[in-house]
Amino acid sequence: MADRDPVPLPAEVRAKLAELELELSEGDITQKGYEKKRSKLIGSFFPQTPGMDPPTGQERRTPVTPSSSSRYHRRRSSGSRDERYRSDVHTEAVQAALAKHKERKMAVPMPSKRRSLVVQTSMDAYTPPDTSSGSEGEGQGDGDEEEGGECDEEDGGGGGGTSSREGSISMEHWISRAIHGTSSTTTTTSSTASSSSSSTRSGGSGAAGGRLADVLAQHVHISAHQHRHRHSRHHHHHHHKTENHSAPPDVTGYTNNTTDGIQVERAPGAGSVAQRQTPKYGNAELMETGDGVPVSSRVSAKIQQLVNTLKRPKRPPLREFFVDDFEELLEVQQPDPNQPKAEGAQMVAVRGEQLGVVTNWPPSLEAALQRWGTISPKAPCLTTMDTNGKPLYVLTYGKLWSRSVKVAYNLLHKLGTKQEPLVRPGDRVALVFPNNDPAAFMTAFYGCLLAEVVPVPIEVPLTRKDAGSQQIGFLLGSCGVTVALTSDACHKGLPKSPTGEIPQFKGWPKVLWFVTESKHLSKPPRDWFPHIKDANQDTAYIEYKTCKDGSVLGVTVMRIAMLTHCQALTQSCSYTEAETIVNVLDFKKDVGLWHAILTSVMNMMHVISIPYALMKVNPLSWIQKVCQHKAKVACVKSRDMHWALVAHRDQRDINLSSLRMLVVADGSNPWSISSCDAFLNVFQSKGLKPEVICPCASSPEALTVAIRRPLEEGTTPPGRGVLSMQGLSHGVIRVDSEEKLSVLTLQDVGSVMPGGLMCVVRPEGVPQLCKTDEIGELCVCTVATGTSYYGLSGMTKNTFEVFPTSNNGAPISEFPFTRTGLLGFIGPAGLIFVAGKMDGLMVVGTRQHNADDIVATALAVEPMKFVYRGRIAVFSITVLHDERIVVVAEQRPDSTEEDSFQWMSRVLQAIDGIHQVGVYCLALVPSNTLPKTPLGGIHLSETKQLFLEGSLHPCNVLMCPHTCVTNLPKPRQKQPEIGPASVMVGNLVSGKRIAQASGRDLGQIEDNDQARKFLFLSEVLQWRAQTTPDHILYTLLNSRGTIASSLTCVQLHKRAEKIAGMLAERGHLQDGDHVALVYPPGIDLIVAFYGCLYAGCVPITVRPPHPQNIATTLPTVKMIVEVSRSVCVMTTQLICKLLRSKEASATVDVRTWPPIMDTDDLPKKKPPLLYKPSNPDTLAYLDFSVSTTGMLAGVKMSHTATSAFCRSIKLQCELYPSREVAICLDPYCGLGFVLWCLCSVYSGHQSILIPPSELEVNPALWLSAVSQYKVRDTFCSYSVMELCTKGLGLQTETLKSRGLDLSRVRTCVVVAEERPRTALTQSFSKLFKDLGLHPRAVSTSFGCRVNLAICLQGTSGPDPTTVFVDMRALRHDRVRLVERGSPHSLPLMESGKILPGVRIIIANPETKGPMGESHLGEIWVHSSHNASGYFTVYGDEALQSDHFNSRLSFGDTQTVWARTGYLGFLRRTELTDASGERHDALYVVGALEEAMELRGMRYHPIDIETSVIRTHKSITECAVFTWTNLLVVVVELDGSEQEALDLVPLVTNVVLEEHYLIVGVVVVVDIGVIPINSRGEKQRMHLRDGFLADQLDPIYVAYNM
Repeated sequence: MADRDPVPLPAEVRAKLAELELELSEGDITQKGYEKKRSKLIGSFFPQTPGMDPPTGQERRTPVTPSSSSRYHRRRSSGSRDERYRSDVHTEAVQAALAKHKERKMAVPMPSKRRSLVVQTSMDAYTPPDTSSGSEGEGQGDGDEEEGGECDEEDGGGGGGTSSREGSISMEHWISRAIHGTSSTTTTTSSTASSSSSSTRSGGSGAAGGRLADVLAQHVHISAHQHRHRHSRHHHHHHHKTENHSAPPDVTGYTNNTTDGIQVERAPGAGSVAQRQTPKYGNAELMETGDGVPVSSRVSAKIQQLVNTLKRPKRPPLREFFVDDFEELLEVQQPDPNQPKAEGAQMVAVRGEQLGVVTNWPPSLEAALQRWGTISPKAPCLTTMDTNGKPLYVLTYGKLWSRSVKVAYNLLHKLGTKQEPLVRPGDRVALVFPNNDPAAFMTAFYGCLLAEVVPVPIEVPLTRKDAGSQQIGFLLGSCGVTVALTSDACHKGLPKSPTGEIPQFKGWPKVLWFVTESKHLSKPPRDWFPHIKDANQDTAYIEYKTCKDGSVLGVTVMRIAMLTHCQALTQSCSYTEAETIVNVLDFKKDVGLWHAILTSVMNMMHVISIPYALMKVNPLSWIQKVCQHKAKVACVKSRDMHWALVAHRDQRDINLSSLRMLVVADGSNPWSISSCDAFLNVFQSKGLKPEVICPCASSPEALTVAIRRPLEEGTTPPGRGVLSMQGLSHGVIRVDSEEKLSVLTLQDVGSVMPGGLMCVVRPEGVPQLCKTDEIGELCVCTVATGTSYYGLSGMTKNTFEVFPTSNNGAPISEFPFTRTGLLGFIGPAGLIFVAGKMDGLMVVGTRQHNADDIVATALAVEPMKFVYRGRIAVFSITVLHDERIVVVAEQRPDSTEEDSFQWMSRVLQAIDGIHQVGVYCLALVPSNTLPKTPLGGIHLSETKQLFLEGSLHPCNVLMCPHTCVTNLPKPRQKQPEIGPASVMVGNLVSGKRIAQASGRDLGQIEDNDQARKFLFLSEVLQWRAQTTPDHILYTLLNSRGTIASSLTCVQLHKRAEKIAGMLAERGHLQDGDHVALVYPPGIDLIVAFYGCLYAGCVPITVRPPHPQNIATTLPTVKMIVEVSRSVCVMTTQLICKLLRSKEASATVDVRTWPPIMDTDDLPKKKPPLLYKPSNPDTLAYLDFSVSTTGMLAGVKMSHTATSAFCRSIKLQCELYPSREVAICLDPYCGLGFVLWCLCSVYSGHQSILIPPSELEVNPALWLSAVSQYKVRDTFCSYSVMELCTKGLGLQTETLKSRGLDLSRVRTCVVVAEERPRTALTQSFSKLFKDLGLHPRAVSTSFGCRVNLAICLQGTSGPDPTTVFVDMRALRHDRVRLVERGSPHSLPLMESGKILPGVRIIIANPETKGPMGESHLGEIWVHSSHNASGYFTVYGDEALQSDHFNSRLSFGDTQTVWARTGYLGFLRRTELTDASGERHDALYVVGALEEAMELRGMRYHPIDIETSVIRTHKSITECAVFTWTNLLVVVVELDGSEQEALDLVPLVTNVVLEEHYLIVGVVVVVDIGVIPINSRGEKQRMHLRDGFLADQLDPIYVAYNM
């Protein structure tokens, strides 16, 4: 640990150590135990240094003794840290912060991953990522990584096991932390408080200290490999009691009062007591995990009402809109009263020294070039290197002059024609030169200047889809570039089409490629000379700049600015003629261009250019060249200094004493200081003088902002600022606070440039001068800056024409200033300090953080074992009106899941500890996959773009929304309802019509309905068999669309008689016995049903088990048979065999089946007597159905109700014997069964039956049948509609050519028990409009358990209407109508017309009081075809009477209503119905038992699911449910498994944005995993049970922190 030669260990100790290592890796010993035993073993061999703690695994710190240079050797030898982002103080701070967290035991649950995702490509398939620097100006991405091969990984400082390794993941702690997440801004105390209370919170389960795996094992999916240390439990978790496993602790009912960091704990009983009093709907009791909100006030209802009335504002005179006392306001971050504020005086603008124009300074750069080219043509101007470091070519001033003249002549005279030259003076041309050919670039650049053409230097586009190259194309287009200058070699290397032409790059204008090599150019005539003027206001060149959002701007620099800038640099750097300068920087822009191309020519200097490719091979090359050429000046980035450190041990004979100035181009990056120090530390012994290091600050807009001058011997060294990071985040300068952990050490970047004036202004809003102790944006006023963003006048004004004002609002100067884009302050003695870039600034809450600082903290966490050093990007995305920090890093191929995960959790802790800010998302991607800038850095905006569109493909993701998102609206407190007395006045509820409506009255409709005189369906059938024996009632189609069988009235009657005989003879059944009918959809089912009626038995239709899926479908069959108390089962021979098969016996006990009769061969003889029912109120049949929440419920249908039902449908749909109706529905329950089996017999119309399962073979079956039989009315389910939309989407043309015609369809009704799926019906209508389907024809019905059909769009009556409601209001159980397309709007379609004989009222589900119109409440129904009750085995009478026999608590308290369990509202429309009354529309919002109560609000799963499905093209289906009040989102992925992790951030973002909810768990599964019932509804509870029982085989499960 300490730096000294290790004592060799004896062999037996080494063996024991190896054994220990093994135990640790197997998980048989904890990290702590391992550390303890290890230190015991080797303790005697390492003498303790006095005053130093024994090294523990908690924090292995390297002792900080700045003097010991040996430390640097050691750290370098590991080569595993980015020196650029490394300061010792910082590493120390990070380790300390982590140690602090260690005590807090923050545990992160590891996600579970399918194996195929974990095993990535084999090791040798990986190449180490391109070692690189960020391209200048790319802000955060500049991190540069180490040389691929030379990384001897020694474990430097940084930590041993984190808590996750120790197996102490405490579930409650995770969730409690997650949910009240000691919001990252609070202090440590609050999280300590939360952890101490977490054990009591779980309701006393002793699992507080246990592993996540233990607590969750039965409930939450954790895949096998998450149990890496499974055995470890048995060794050291004996204390761990596993009681209370029934339900995980509920943790959300508690609020974390973060203001004072104290946890507010509610008395344990309070919630549960309040909860029991209100009667819950249905089985809500079973499903709920207890979130009873205590009543908020004891004030009696009357006073409360008064208070409310006083508070209520005047009612606006708007119909339909009512006053809302809710507005879901997001919390606005209140600034902390204790935060540091700036207290200094107003700053004073600082002026640089006079720019002394020396007499022999040239009047323009072209003049300088001409002078040197003619006076000293042999003087070297530029030496270029090959990749071996050998000089490749020396360009002399003479050559540069003659070649530039040639380029200028050819540009002006050889392109286009004499009359129409292609390029005229003032036009823009692109310069496309590679980084290894500065000579060609320089020639072309000066050629352009001589021709008075404006060069736009850009990067070489390598492929058609280079990161950022599209944006460059836009810049070229907007500059009107038509010609691109390039070198021969580069031209050959450009991608070519097969014809040899260079393709047009994405987003680029069409350009003519022009090669500038001399041999390709014609010689200018003797008499032609370029026109050399003095520098003027014309544009000299345009430098490109990439913004934070990825867009590329062109900064125009005038000739006079270019010249003045060169003069200012010459004066600051004291450049003299013929000096040698080594340049490692990119010469096309920024510091490299200014020093090595422009200023060098002004002073006739000799530039030695080191290409990036050479630096990659030999990082020392620049130092060798400095020695070789005794160079006076070198221009480098801190990356180059760092690389030299990594490699320097190979060099003996280095002497840097010739250097008088080492310009550090990115010296303004706060983290360059560590590279400078380390470099000086090592190379001081090689002749490097401390005063030589000259950091500078620059920006594309302001050119060089400041540069440290080379000091004369003996003057005082420059100052350092050690600033508090906390202060900086509030924009205030505070020198080294007592909190030593989080400080930022800054070095000055010298003083203002000669001839310039500098001030610091507020970054946002009016450019007001800052106070002396405030951080702001540096602004400069000088000739030597850019003048505009090309073609963008608005942005130009904001940046280049700023007039800073003092406190009193007066401008401080009449000349405009330019914003530099740098944040900083002017320190004592006029020294300038830069703390960060505007582009890297992230404002989270009210505090500012700099991306570079976050990068540095992340890199200081661990020796770089898990991620590549420079390949880390930090940016912010806006979610829910605040910026959220995202960190993306490239993971090394050799690091394991656990390692990376551990690293991620430590990074989170470190950033929280040092910056007091939460990271929203941390993603690791495979190495070499982040988009690169041309010089190999990370292309930041492109990375962000990929992240946001879900195509980054990370291999590890950790989201922390619970800890980060602190601005959610306050959870809603339910107000006690207003009492009845004050509310009812006639038919008004608090000033509104009562929400009630009804269909036509059955009694008053006169029609010649013959069937009315019969009380029983069996009698109707007998009557039809006598009067119209050969009338066809049923036609069954097979998958080919041909008739499989049909049934006339008399055939049905005869076959039903035989079945009745069989029941009497073989089954010895009494009347009233229950018979289960297990048939496939078809004619047999209908026959068997009427056979039962003829025998006096009660039929129950049951869906047969699926032969391919017996295990899941058979138990339901068995259950229905048992619960319905069926005494026998009737079925076909085939199914009979299936029920008794081997596969069946594996699933259920086949011996307990009641007698099974197959009806394939019926007895010949008729029964002696048909059963004559006497009492119409007796049971006709039982209707069993599994609700979406997985509850099996059977309802009783009496003969009266059955007949009334059929009559109601007959009237609504105008059915009579001459009509044909096509039915594509499952015939087992609800309206589907009634339409399939009963309606034809009652009304006499012909039903064309199409089993939905046949559509899987032939999706066009249903629509072809409708067309072929010229059907006017058809019924289907959502699953059928979806099948047609998906399966026939691309075939409409072929169907049309086959003559498919839907123009006769008058009604196409979707039979449903849910909110209408507007999107699906609309896309169905749109898709089949071409085939003649009228959009008005498509509508939906609505039914439920208590009444199988309440609404059904009939033939007459107004079209269904759609309204848009505010989704946020719905969560508060309110309806607020909004315009289409407004934010948070939700389209709701009317659920068809109310059936005749049905009355509806909207009631409050809790108080049972009637609701006003357009208020949301439970739909109650009164009708003669209501079911008469549940058929239950365990006679839960209370539930039954509540659902079927409810009365209003006030108002009309006489009528008996049935409660549907669905929320909805009524709204009177402008339309009139058949009777001339205004039409009342019913809108169904969703089932009460499905709705989720979260944060005191009611959410309908479908709304969240709709948002999620929209976020990414690969999400095909989604289902959500809650578990212990955590929201779990399951998405089906249609795509490669590599995309699974992309979905996690997207899902989390959209649910936060649109629903103000934090997703707890995201589960990504394969297509088809989300179970769907026959009606096409998602079975969310089955899914939940499957998830908790670990049966889903998910691709990925992410636990959001």
